[in-house]
Amino acid sequence: MEPVPAYHYRPTILDALLEHGLRPAATTEPQFLRDAINELYRYEIRKLRDRVLAGDLPRGDLAGQVVELRKRYVLLSIPLAHWTS
Repeated sequence: MEPVPAYHYRPTILDALLEHGLRPAATTEPQFLRDAINELYRYEIRKLRDRVLAGDLPRGDLAGQVVELRKRYVLLSIPLAHWTS
C-alpha cells in the first residue's frame, strides 16, 4: 500500500479556505479543494445571472457584482503550486 501524501498548506491559504467553510486535513488534495471552491463560485455566478434575468439586479450592476464576487474567490487565481509549502 502506498503512503498517503501529506500536504502542508500555507497559513494564508488555510485562512482563505476557511472563509469558504473548508478546513482541509493534511491528506486533502489541493485540486479537490480548488474544485470545491470553483463549484461555489459557479453557483454564485449563476445566482447573479438569475437575479438579472428575474429583474432583481439591474444589468448595469452585474459587472460590479462579479468583480466583488471574484475578490471573494481570489484562491481561484492562485496556482495550486503556491497553496502548499
